[in-house]
Amino acid sequence: MIARLKPKAAASRLSGIGSERQLRCRVIFFGNPNAGKTTLFNRLTGLRAKTANYPGTTVEVRIARLEIDGALWEWVDLPGLYSLYGNGADERVASEYLQHIMDADAVPTQVVLVVDATRMERGLCLAAQLCERVPSFLIALNMMDVANKQRMQIDRACLESELAQTVVPVSARTGEGVLQLKQRLIAEPNPCAGACPERAVLCDVCDGCPHAARFAWAETLSRKACRSDQAHPSNETSFRVDRWTTHPVWGLGLFLLVMAGLFQTLFVLAQAPMEWIEAFFAFLSNTMGTFLAEGLLSSFLVDGIITGVAGTVVFLPQICLLFFLIALLEDTGYLARAAFVVDRWMVKTGLPGRAFVPMLSAHACAIPAIMGTRIVENPRDRLVTILVLPLLSCSARIPVYVMVTAMLFADRPVMAGLIFTGAYFLGLIAAFCMAWVFKKTLLRGEAQPLLIELPDYRLPSLRTALWTAFDRGMLFLRQVAGVILLIIVVLWALATFPQMEIGQLSEEQVHQLQALEAVGEADEAENLFAVWQLEHSMAGRLGQTLQPLFAPLGFDWQITVGVLASFAAREVIAATLAVLQGMGEEGGEDLKGVAERLRDAVDPAAGLSLLVFFVLAMQCLPTQVVTRRETGSWKWAVLQFAYMTVLAYTAAWITYQVGIRFL
Repeated sequence: MIARLKPKAAASRLSGIGSERQLRCRVIFFGNPNAGKTTLFNRLTGLRAKTANYPGTTVEVRIARLEIDGALWEWVDLPGLYSLYGNGADERVASEYLQHIMDADAVPTQVVLVVDATRMERGLCLAAQLCERVPSFLIALNMMDVANKQRMQIDRACLESELAQTVVPVSARTGEGVLQLKQRLIAEPNPCAGACPERAVLCDVCDGCPHAARFAWAETLSRKACRSDQAHPSNETSFRVDRWTTHPVWGLGLFLLVMAGLFQTLFVLAQAPMEWIEAFFAFLSNTMGTFLAEGLLSSFLVDGIITGVAGTVVFLPQICLLFFLIALLEDTGYLARAAFVVDRWMVKTGLPGRAFVPMLSAHACAIPAIMGTRIVENPRDRLVTILVLPLLSCSARIPVYVMVTAMLFADRPVMAGLIFTGAYFLGLIAAFCMAWVFKKTLLRGEAQPLLIELPDYRLPSLRTALWTAFDRGMLFLRQVAGVILLIIVVLWALATFPQMEIGQLSEEQVHQLQALEAVGEADEAENLFAVWQLEHSMAGRLGQTLQPLFAPLGFDWQITVGVLASFAAREVIAATLAVLQGMGEEGGEDLKGVAERLRDAVDPAAGLSLLVFFVLAMQCLPTQVVTRRETGSWKWAVLQFAYMTVLAYTAAWITYQVGIRFL
C-alpha cells in the first residue's frame, strides 16, 4: 500500500489502513541521516514495505504492514533529520506527523529513535527534542559492530538513566540485536505514560544559536557515556581517504573513473542475463507460433505483445544492476564525497549547492526531482534548477541508452560502457552549460554553495543493495505492465491496419513477388509483402509523412514513429522499434534478438544521433505539467520544452553529420 497523503492527514488515514481489522500498534522510526535507520527498518520488515512521497513534497516515507500473532502492526520509516524544529521539508513533515499521531491517540504508537553509536552526540540532540514531545520512546543504538571494532565502550546504563528511556544496542547491517529489539517492541505495544525528564527539556532561547543548549547537553552526555582507546576512532580513516576523494583535481578524476567503472561493470555482468531473456522470449514466440494459426490473433500475440514486451524486459538486468551498484556506492559513503566534489563546479555554473539532492533524484525521475527543488530557498536558484533538471538522465532513458549501446557495440562491452557513461555525462554537462547560460541571460545572479555532512566510510550492505535493485526492477516491470503494454497494443494496431490486399499492389510489386515464387523463394516473397504491408499501415504512413523532418538526423520512418511514441513515455521506443522491426523483419522464422534486429536496421551514425537526441530532448509531458505547477506559469514550461528540443535536434544533427564521415 502506498500512502499519498498530506502530513497532517497521514496519521488519521493510517489508522484506517486495512479496514478488515483494527491496527494493534504503530511503530515510527526517527533518526539522523546516515544513522542506518532505513537499513534497520528493512531488516525488521523485509520486502513488505512500500515507498511513497507525500503530495506537495519529495519527502519519502516507507510503510509496512505486518501480521504479528494475528494482529496487524504498522511500521513507518520517516525521513532522516537532525531537528524536529527545522524549516526543511523533511523536518516539517516529521514534526507535523508526530504531533498529529500524539494528539489523535487513535492507535497505540511506539517511537524508535535510531542513533549512530559512533556519532552519538548527533542522535542525542534529536533525543532531547523527542523527550520534549513524546512521553516514552525506545532508542536503538545502531552500528554497534563498528563501535566495537573501534574499541568504543558505551555505558548503556548511563544513557538509560540520563534519558529515562530504554536503550537497545543493535547492528542493522549484521542483524545483531535486531531480534531483541523486535521482541521488546512486541512485548510492550502500548506507549508508556510518564513525564519527560527535566534535564532533557531545554530552553529554546539562549545567547547565540537557539539550539546551543541541546548541543552542549548532547556532547556532555556523549562524553560521559562513551569511552574509547582511540583518539579519533571514527574519523581518522575518513580524513586520510578524503584527502584524495574530495581533492579539487584528483577527486574529480576519481569520480569520473568510478562512474566509468560502474557502467563498464554494468554491461559486462548484464550480458548473460540479457541473452537468457532473449532466448526465453524467442522460445515463447516459436511456441505460440506453432500452436496458433496465422492470422490477426497470432500477429497480435507474437508480433505485438511478446515482441514488444521482449523489447523492454530484455533491459531489466542492466536496470537492476545499475541501481544495485549505485546503492553500494551510496552505502560506502562515497556519493556524499561525489556531491562535495561536483558542488565546486555547480556553483560556478550558476546552480546552487542544495540542487545536488534534486539532481541525484532526477537520475530516477525528473518529476519528484522538480518537486524536491522546494528545499532551494532562493527563487532564482530554484527556477534555474527546475529548468535544467530534465537534462539529467532519468531511469526512463536507461532502456534507450542500453538499446543503442547494445545495438552498436554488442561485441565490444568496453566501448558500450564508455558510450553509456558518455550519455550520462552529456546530460550532466548540458545541465551545467544551460545553467550558466541562464545565469548570464534570463536569470542573473550567484548560486549558494552546498553544506553537507560527510559520513564515515563503511562496508556496504549487500542486503540493502539487493532490496533496492529489487524495488527498482519491480517498478520497471509495473511500468511495462501498465502504460507501455497499452502503447504496444496501440502500436500493433497502427502497424497492422489498414490491411493490404494483393490487388492494391502495383504491377512492379506483383512482378517481384511472382519472380521470387518462381525460383522457390516463397518465404522471401512473404517477408517482402510484410514490409509493404507495414509501410501501408497507419504507422507507416505517419512515419513516412514526418520522416523528412528527422531525415537530417539520420532517422528513418520507423525511428521517427518510435520518437513520436516516446513522448508518451521515453522507454516506449525500445518496444516500438521491436514491434516495427519484428513485423517487417526479413528472415521469416529465424527469430533474431531485439538488439541484433535493430543493429541490422540502424547504421552507427544514426544510432549515436538517436542516443544524443534522447539524452537532451524533453520527452515527458507529465514533467511539463509539474514544471508549470511548481513555477506557477506555463511560460517556463514552454521555455523548457523549446530550448531542450532545439538543443537535442542541433546536437543530434551535429552527431550524425560527424558520424557519417568517420564511422
